[in-house]
Amino acid sequence: MTAACQVKTLIIGGGLSGLAVAHALTKQGAAFELIEARARLGGRIMTERQGTASFDMGPAWFWPGQPRIAALIARLGLTRFDQYADGALVFEDARGQVQQGRGFSSMQGSWRLQGGLSALTDALTHALPPEAVRLNSPASGIAKTPNGVRVTLAGGAQIDADRAVLALPPRLAAGITFVPELPAATVRSLQSVPTWMAGQAKAVAVYDTPFWRTAGLSGDAMSQCGPMVEIHDASPAIGGPFALFGFIGVPPEHRRDETVLRHHILAQLGRLFGAKGAEPTALFVKDWAFDPYTAVEADHAPLRAHPTYGPPPTFGDVWGNSVLFAGTEVAPEFGGYLEGALEAAEAVLQQLAAH
Repeated sequence: MTAACQVKTLIIGGGLSGLAVAHALTKQGAAFELIEARARLGGRIMTERQGTASFDMGPAWFWPGQPRIAALIARLGLTRFDQYADGALVFEDARGQVQQGRGFSSMQGSWRLQGGLSALTDALTHALPPEAVRLNSPASGIAKTPNGVRVTLAGGAQIDADRAVLALPPRLAAGITFVPELPAATVRSLQSVPTWMAGQAKAVAVYDTPFWRTAGLSGDAMSQCGPMVEIHDASPAIGGPFALFGFIGVPPEHRRDETVLRHHILAQLGRLFGAKGAEPTALFVKDWAFDPYTAVEADHAPLRAHPTYGPPPTFGDVWGNSVLFAGTEVAPEFGGYLEGALEAAEAVLQQLAAH
């Protein structure tokens, strides 16, 4: 198939990092194209909506001391609010026995975004030229050419570019066919970088009233019984509907049956918060471990601590910097966080400006 005419910069991946690069290039008047494997933009930022409320199924928080995301939210005219933290924490031991008053909200001091974090990615998207964005377009191959790179999409279409920005998790980048092949050490480095939260699953239970608040509870719960190991209030800043969300601690191989998982989630909410907890108006579940554009098999292994992220030294200069790496996992200071996605985008933009 004949390749399209050459674009200056091809961004592969429409998560926060890729969108930040595209947004900056748009403001500069620079030519680019952005391709995204999914039918939507946002990557691991994904928001479900119920009534007038928005609920984050991926990342939900950002914090003081993260200047890039604070500045971006201000520039886009978006509104942050404090994570709800008033009231007592609920604790469930390994036998399913529940105690209240074992502490207070562990996420006090964190911020959330009005409208969910998709309000951020939507605002970035709306500023892009529509003709520069392709959805449902996973990259399957990248070949070196005399003038840069040729990227082949899963459907067979090809795009020529001066440079390609891989704004996706390193383990997904390792699954792309490179011609000529990348050095074995580089491939091993890509495969060794854990994708942050990729093995995680999240549940959001939606209610008409915040009954836990009137009972003096923050909505926070810690559980040794499960399936959710950590629960927090996920309600909007103003009005309802209201919600509780939980991180699911059951290993991926034991949560493949979503019907069974949902049954256990509702039973746990009933134990922790009473009969009303077991009767949400909606229950959303997102299992990132089985999202092929987020996780690979290696990401199913549990992370016991926050990985040390940053550009692995073996990345080096890929084809004269014709291939650049973005995404939160290559950010040296805030790797894994939303701030890290913007940090990585900032570094790529500096590299693009230098060549």
